[in-house]
Amino acid sequence: MNNQLITPNIVTALGLMVLAIGISAWQSLGLEFQLAMATGRTILQLLVVGYFLQAVFEINNLWVVLGVVAVMMTIAAIVARNRISKKIPFVLPVVWGSILVSTALTLGYTNLLVVQADPWYLPRYLIPLAGIILGNAMNSAALAGERLVSTINNSQVEIETHLCLGATPDQAVAQYRKEAIKAGMIPTINTMMVVGVVTLPGIITGQMLSGVAPLDAAVYQILIMFLLAFTTLITTALLTWGLCRQFFNSAGQLLKW
Repeated sequence: MNNQLITPNIVTALGLMVLAIGISAWQSLGLEFQLAMATGRTILQLLVVGYFLQAVFEINNLWVVLGVVAVMMTIAAIVARNRISKKIPFVLPVVWGSILVSTALTLGYTNLLVVQADPWYLPRYLIPLAGIILGNAMNSAALAGERLVSTINNSQVEIETHLCLGATPDQAVAQYRKEAIKAGMIPTINTMMVVGVVTLPGIITGQMLSGVAPLDAAVYQILIMFLLAFTTLITTALLTWGLCRQFFNSAGQLLKW
């Protein structure tokens, strides 16, 4: 049996959304327009991405590949920044820099030592791995950053008390920073605890649907989970360190944002 989806199969799969729209109308949920828009955008966006990436894969040029990754990274940083705060200055550079360092370290280690792609920027490896890493880094940065900012803003009396007693700015917010890092790590750690037992992630499912042996798909998923854990820790550690710097002036006084 052919294990690849072709255009008629996709058209048939579209029937699922037609049924969903019909059920929404039947139950008077008012979701028909949103479902139709979501369906159209899903088809359009993924087809555009598919054609674009196919062209990038065929070109196989270092600067084109790095350009694609840079655009993805910038979008991820902007989304994370918007969920953290727009009031604090220099949040975007802090988020972007944190994601850049964690992504570069993770991709460098993976492509050079694990996958050993030749050349190292081979787009069929670099771009998919970058997409997975950046998505996770974006979410973890948003979680950790939002937790840190809200906690510091709600704990200004305690922080100023520590400062008055002789604590340095780093010491005054150390516990809040640790809690923020943990908050950013929780989704990844929880996923690692139950992966393969409670859920089958999209990577392993997609590979098996495309004909990859289950054991090979499981090995790739193990790699992905390790990548995500490492990226999350580096991103949240750097981000929270950078954000803490924004809450104090050169004299070590707490700023109110």
